[in-house]
Amino acid sequence: MIAHLQRTSNTAGLLTYLYGPGERGNHTNPRLIAGDGHGAPIELRAEPESLPYLARALDAPVERLGVRAPERPVWVCSVRSAPRRPDLTDAQWAAVARRVVAATGVAPDGDPDACRWIAVRNQPRQVHVVATLVREDGSLHNAYRDAFRLQTECHRLAVELGHLPNAPHPISRAQETHVPVPSITITAEPSGSVSAKGASDDLSATLLKHAGFQQIEDWYGRRHRLPTTTPATNRAAIATHAAEMLRAARYGVDLAPSLDTARISAAANPLGPYTTGAELLRLTDQIRSAENGADLRQAVDHLLHPEHGALERVREALEATGEQITDLDDEAYQLADRFDVAAEFVCAAQSELVGSDRELGRIGNGQQAQTEAWERSSALSGPRSAALATSPAAAKVTSVLGAGAADTSAAVRPSQSPGPRTR
Repeated sequence: MIAHLQRTSNTAGLLTYLYGPGERGNHTNPRLIAGDGHGAPIELRAEPESLPYLARALDAPVERLGVRAPERPVWVCSVRSAPRRPDLTDAQWAAVARRVVAATGVAPDGDPDACRWIAVRNQPRQVHVVATLVREDGSLHNAYRDAFRLQTECHRLAVELGHLPNAPHPISRAQETHVPVPSITITAEPSGSVSAKGASDDLSATLLKHAGFQQIEDWYGRRHRLPTTTPATNRAAIATHAAEMLRAARYGVDLAPSLDTARISAAANPLGPYTTGAELLRLTDQIRSAENGADLRQAVDHLLHPEHGALERVREALEATGEQITDLDDEAYQLADRFDVAAEFVCAAQSELVGSDRELGRIGNGQQAQTEAWERSSALSGPRSAALATSPAAAKVTSVLGAGAADTSAAVRPSQSPGPRTR
């Protein structure tokens, strides 16, 4: 079965189309086969001349919300069966519609506040399910995971109805043909060159050439070697790529550990499979090594960026975990709530740190201004000291009065304004 989801804003217009002739005149005998109006007589109003009243019955919860209602509150799901299979009866299509609204959460079984919905048939092998996404208690149905849940339920329906092709019968092991696996060894020679030896068929030769190896044929037979001009940093990547292609072609490959990029990267990662934790550890080291506010702001941006920061990714992962727990087990709602609360705490931390990037950029500016002022003062006093040191008058005073007098004259500055003369 194949399902298609849509959202629209006009219930009356949608019903007019479903009960009308259709775009190509292919609507025949439109009829209501199932629905739940929570007390509204939808069966009596499901006639072409009563469609406005049926639309009002479905829109009643939306009208109660007023301006708080969503712009597109109408949920439309069309389900089609396989064209090569016999068509279902109206009762069977009604059961399919109930399964669809229950699986997506639009109208779960036994929910007194579920959304209002109807199921309309106007074509063979197809049913249209129409619902308004405002529940009876005034809350909104969360349609975020509807497409995934709908696909899963349609697959179950197809299996139950026998609309999926039968799986091929497995071949017993006694009938399997065992073919010897060719072996190839890729090693690093003492000279530093990388060579591939073993299987000498054309397929392995083609794969090795595609990876970057050169073919050599002499009295030792056919073998392959990387060019001597290959940079040392690229040898492991080329050898690993060649090994992956050969293994995909059912060759047995013995790759030297020093040429296996997976082992090399695992050795470089101290946390093993926890690569995300390793990235955050490197970010922590970058923050600790920041030498000024600009460097610190640049490093912390990887943590606090509103769209791509680590905190935002952690919040999304916690929310997704809670949703997946609910999808897998409805009874584990308490565990899902704990993950949702944790996601809210992360969101609160993000709100607390809004605007901190500007403050981080200003860190250290005061100390830097003091340093620059001290450097300017030193630069101004330097030339004056040099001038005094080379002045002939300063040398004469030093020779007559001695070093102590020279120091005193340098420390005491005469007044610039002339004083009164005495007789």
